[in-house]
Amino acid sequence: MRISRFRSAGCEGTLFQTEGLEFLKGLDTESASLVFLDPPFNLGKSYSGRTTLSDRKPEREYRDWISSVLRESVRVLKPGGTLYLYHLPIWAMRLGAVLEFSLDFRHWIAISMKNGFVRGRRLYPAHYSLLMFSKGPPGVFRVPKWPLSECRHCGEFLKDYGGYLPLVEVGGVNLSDFWEDLSPVRHRSRKNRKANELPAVLFRRVFEISGHEGGLYVDPFAGSGTGVLTAVRLGMKFAACDLLKGNFDLICRRVKALRSSLRGAQ
Repeated sequence: MRISRFRSAGCEGTLFQTEGLEFLKGLDTESASLVFLDPPFNLGKSYSGRTTLSDRKPEREYRDWISSVLRESVRVLKPGGTLYLYHLPIWAMRLGAVLEFSLDFRHWIAISMKNGFVRGRRLYPAHYSLLMFSKGPPGVFRVPKWPLSECRHCGEFLKDYGGYLPLVEVGGVNLSDFWEDLSPVRHRSRKNRKANELPAVLFRRVFEISGHEGGLYVDPFAGSGTGVLTAVRLGMKFAACDLLKGNFDLICRRVKALRSSLRGAQ
């Protein structure tokens, strides 16, 4: 296990390179204000060209493993804290039933996919699922306002708001549970690693809804670290983990760069 600690003003947290479940087992009970889970989807992807690491397990083994991750995540979540799980719809359905035993269901957020490839004898799965659960009534819950969508050609609003237009035109509309303007960061010019990344705006929305200054953000599958950076910008502490050395090193570099920029802005 490798550990990197950050203990400066405005940037406080710990980053681990280890397996996500083992990382969670080492955290204090009821310590986290916000837990974000973006686990491997068990689709057989290779995450390192130099190792045999992949996410292809027998379904029962994968279900047991991810269920253990959920149980540990529930344990570390403090009362009033919020947990988000990002996964495919079929697994969101299965795992939501596991979480419902211990947490309160808040939302199923549908995040639109942009492609429409043929998928055998099934309808094309047109969204990822972002499940939101809380441990009791959420201590922090905000409803962000969102600007009205406009046609990029003529500038007209894409929806008819009728008599409500004078109200929403100034203040915006409430963010809904269908996010059709997001997609994974795939183009090499806009991502920080070879693998795809979740877009920064997804994390900004999650933190705008549920984050709060001084709380602890927990991320056992931190990837490129965008969630960690968003937590630092909000003034949250963090405990994060990734199994791969490349991701661990990348997150360290990104956090150090952000820490330097925050110092320079003071």
